Amino acid sequence: MSRTATPLPAVEVPDVTPSRALRVLAWLSFAAEVIIIGTGGAVRLTGSGLGCTEWPLCTPESLVPLPEQGIHGIIEFGNRTMTGVVGILALAVLLLTLHAVAGRPLVTRALWAAGVGVIAAVAAYAVTAPFGLPAFGFASGALLLAVVIAAIGSLRRTPRRRDLAALAWITLAGVMAQAVVGGLAVVSDLNPFVVGFHYTASLLLSCVTAAYLVRMWTAAGPRVRVVPAWFAALTHVTGVALAATIFFGVLTTGSGPHSGDADIVREGFDATVLAHVHAWPGYILAALVAALTVSAWLLRLEPRRWLLVLVAAIAVQVAVGVWQARAGLPEILVGIHMVLAALSAAAYTVLVLRLKRPVAARDRVHS
Repeated sequence: MSRTATPLPAVEVPDVTPSRALRVLAWLSFAAEVIIIGTGGAVRLTGSGLGCTEWPLCTPESLVPLPEQGIHGIIEFGNRTMTGVVGILALAVLLLTLHAVAGRPLVTRALWAAGVGVIAAVAAYAVTAPFGLPAFGFASGALLLAVVIAAIGSLRRTPRRRDLAALAWITLAGVMAQAVVGGLAVVSDLNPFVVGFHYTASLLLSCVTAAYLVRMWTAAGPRVRVVPAWFAALTHVTGVALAATIFFGVLTTGSGPHSGDADIVREGFDATVLAHVHAWPGYILAALVAALTVSAWLLRLEPRRWLLVLVAAIAVQVAVGVWQARAGLPEILVGIHMVLAALSAAAYTVLVLRLKRPVAARDRVHS
């Protein structure tokens, strides 16, 4: 025997109302994740990857670039400075999220955890530096480990909207891990696989911050699919095509002429062949997105407006990709192509989240 559950608030109203500060900072965090892809691309495309020869210092003697390092040092240091901005925004969003979902106690615990992390980082540096080991790397690793432990403990104590807290923690931990990977790229003399992973991780963080923006305005609880099963399946196949396009794009860029420094020569993959391989899933992706968009508007499915956003991003992406290939890979077009890939992935993330909606209270029954 079933009975209708006690009526709850309408699903359109989130159970945690974000403050104005949280809304603004969440958008800034997403924007910063996209912008840092542009600044990171500028480092690579201008040959400034080793503009700062050390990490986290710029030179063995200085945190900031010296005059003799010229414009390359300024560009590289500018990207490192942007990493700090991204980290500060991620931390601010996390603290405001914890305050919104659990109040001051959880924020206080997070701040205490941050203090312990700093102490652990200092201790790791002090222990490893005298032996000539990469002390800053060990310190960064200790701080990252402290953040991961703090995140696990915090999520276990989060009474509601654990999804928002998890996304905020992932963003902060991801930014910190990115800083470590960036340092590894420098000390490995711009190893193409490390640099490619560095870009891919930044792209994924833009997707995480986009997901936060969507979930921030969505009620918690069970979710139900609002599209036919075949449409959802086709959407996920589109995601595979998008991932393949980005993967081969990263390999193509890593094997091409824009290695990040004039003295770094790429070997192994044939960039010309990879450019064609990269194009194939790109064209498949465009066809799948077009099919989804036409179907969504004919059937008046809920995510149809976000499909238009994805169509625009993919269309411009394809156009820029063809243009840059025919123009000999000019730096500005390659940089635009990199940023558009992140925006396309973020738009796809929103599309996937729009395939479902929270179950209305009137639809919930208890046996």
